[in-house]
Amino acid sequence: MSARPRPAAMRRGGVDDGAASVVAILMTDVEPAVRLNAALESAGLTTVTMSPMDDVRGDLRRARPDIVVLTGALLDAANVSLVRRLLWENVAVLGFTDVSDPQMVERLREIGYAETWPKPVRIEDVVDSIKRRLERQRLAELTGLVGESAAIREVLVKVEQIAPVTSTVLIEGESGTGKELVARAIHRLSPRRGKPFIAVNVGALTETLLESELFGHEKGAFTGAAERRLGRFELADTGTLFLDEIGEIPSSTQVKLLRVLEEREVTRVGSGHPIPIDVRVVAATNRPLREHVDDGGFRADLFYRLNVLGIYLPPLRERRDDIPLLVRRFVTEFAALHDREFHGISAEALTLLVEYDWPGNVRELRNLVESMVVLAHGREIGPDDIPRAIREGGGRRRLPVHVGPMVREGERAQGRELEFIVRSLVELKLQVEELRRRMDVETRAPSPGWVGDVRAPSVGAGEVSGEVVSMPGFGLMRGIEPREQGPQATVITLGPGMTMAEIERLAIQGALRDTAGNRRKAADLLGIGERTLYRKLREYDGEDPEHGDDGDAPLDET
Repeated sequence: MSARPRPAAMRRGGVDDGAASVVAILMTDVEPAVRLNAALESAGLTTVTMSPMDDVRGDLRRARPDIVVLTGALLDAANVSLVRRLLWENVAVLGFTDVSDPQMVERLREIGYAETWPKPVRIEDVVDSIKRRLERQRLAELTGLVGESAAIREVLVKVEQIAPVTSTVLIEGESGTGKELVARAIHRLSPRRGKPFIAVNVGALTETLLESELFGHEKGAFTGAAERRLGRFELADTGTLFLDEIGEIPSSTQVKLLRVLEEREVTRVGSGHPIPIDVRVVAATNRPLREHVDDGGFRADLFYRLNVLGIYLPPLRERRDDIPLLVRRFVTEFAALHDREFHGISAEALTLLVEYDWPGNVRELRNLVESMVVLAHGREIGPDDIPRAIREGGGRRRLPVHVGPMVREGERAQGRELEFIVRSLVELKLQVEELRRRMDVETRAPSPGWVGDVRAPSVGAGEVSGEVVSMPGFGLMRGIEPREQGPQATVITLGPGMTMAEIERLAIQGALRDTAGNRRKAADLLGIGERTLYRKLREYDGEDPEHGDDGDAPLDET
């Protein structure tokens, strides 16, 4: 392992991060690795280069990188295991592939690679992507907002743009989306970061108490006012005041709040002397405030005064791709907090979490994960560990039906019966296709066999089987395995309305996944001939292969 000296601190965006970001480069392919290392150093980033022949895991523990770049052999078993371990440490793994193939890119994404580029690589593009990713990671740590979705990226960009100025901010989003996290991040990134941050839930206070809480009061101003009290505006002077649930503020208080914002001075209850203040106000609401204005429940002039800069926090159902990331983050947090060993989450259970609409958003998901970690101690988290309301509430989009007990129109079909039917239908389909092909061409073809065992190769004794679930909009979804567990065997889960061609393709993809793309082994596991598998892959890819019928050549090489 070699590295440039690491600076003691790096200041970005006005915030001292305590240490420079580090990019680790695994030199599997030396030429692009050397070019990337030079380009990153020229861009002012700290790099660490590692040889795949050395103790990579030990080197990574010592270097503690923020990003790891693999320059080749992305599907190598050791690299796949490394990627899955780094996921638990919130380290993004990027990779260089030898070919450009959308199916392979999707497979690498499922494994855990954050981004990949085909060779020859434009180093400039990689450097720009790394710099953007490091900035997003920094903002995510500051805000506590976890996710890779476009919606969260937009929020992070807005936070950084809004923080340096003093204009008022209105944060809109449902309960549990993280509005206070964003408000604190704006304060922490602003020039006021060393000053007070005061938060008030205005919806939880009565009208009388709210005015006293915000503006303060003098001794004897009302019954019970035994002494003078400073209001939250005065306490937040030179800092930031966060007004949560601003849509619930009474009409009379709205007028006084507007005057404070306009005049930048506050008058305590029972006093006639205005007090100048220097406060940045960040307000939040869990309801569309403009609609509240149209209904007459909120003053339009106050709305415009608050909504100088606006941020919309999307509900969890609008960024479902982030749910596995959040689950992994919360599992890590609560497993350590409660001293519980984590044994993984099945793909079927994870699918239920992704499918659910989460009316309580991230807060509800976090509480559920804590419950599952505590109650499922010592075993894999499965669908039965998820509350019935979530299991039944997540099926409005498309409830996957696992090969096992299945209820359809009031009749219960056991897994063995359903599997027999599926296998028979797929076998018949392949036989018909083979017969048609023989009629079209006069060359003899081998017996097609069948692809009906929807459960991909079984695992050995003592191993935990992993599952891959087909979901609309999500491709194949894996469960979440424990930190030190390697890649798991694949189980295909059927969804209502899936065609036989879709089932067949999922079975083939699952077998290829578990054999690292080796066609010969995949054909053996599926129980079909190599030529049949080869022909099906050619139909899927729409391209002529380069290696003839060499079953030992992997489908995709990285």
